[in-house]
Amino acid sequence: MRGNHIIVIAALFAAAACSKNSSPSNAPTAPRRDVATSGGGPLQQTNWSPAPPIIPPGAEIVVLQGNPFGSEPYTIRLRFPSGYKVPPHTHPTTENVTVLTGALLMGMGTQVTDTGLQVFGRDDFFSMSANGAHFITTQGETVIQIHGIGPVAFNYVNPADNPAAR
Repeated sequence: MRGNHIIVIAALFAAAACSKNSSPSNAPTAPRRDVATSGGGPLQQTNWSPAPPIIPPGAEIVVLQGNPFGSEPYTIRLRFPSGYKVPPHTHPTTENVTVLTGALLMGMGTQVTDTGLQVFGRDDFFSMSANGAHFITTQGETVIQIHGIGPVAFNYVNPADNPAAR
């Protein structure tokens, strides 16, 4: 008998939902969901593009969500060749970084040095606060995922390091 009550209650909820939302204009909007997978889903079918000239040439980008150059949430992936370097720079907003493959070596400060480099490998995560000067290099082909709230910008400590100014 208890099972029949559950079926009746479920049927009543279904009937109420159908009558309340019988016209398309009343239909609730499904929440937006952006998905990227490595197993044959949308990410594999998306072509990597050259990264914008705000970072040195050789990097590639895939925008997974939002507009990184707008004032909105975004998620991007960057792919770097082995030995790729980005000179000391800051960002005006916080960046949340997950290393997906390879190794990202990051140093803090306004001068490139080999001492004090922190190595981030696969599945490592860090959050870079706004306006913190840092520099990076890679070991092996490295893919990172960055998410935050835009706009994304690179402010190079030495303006001559800005590839967009060349």
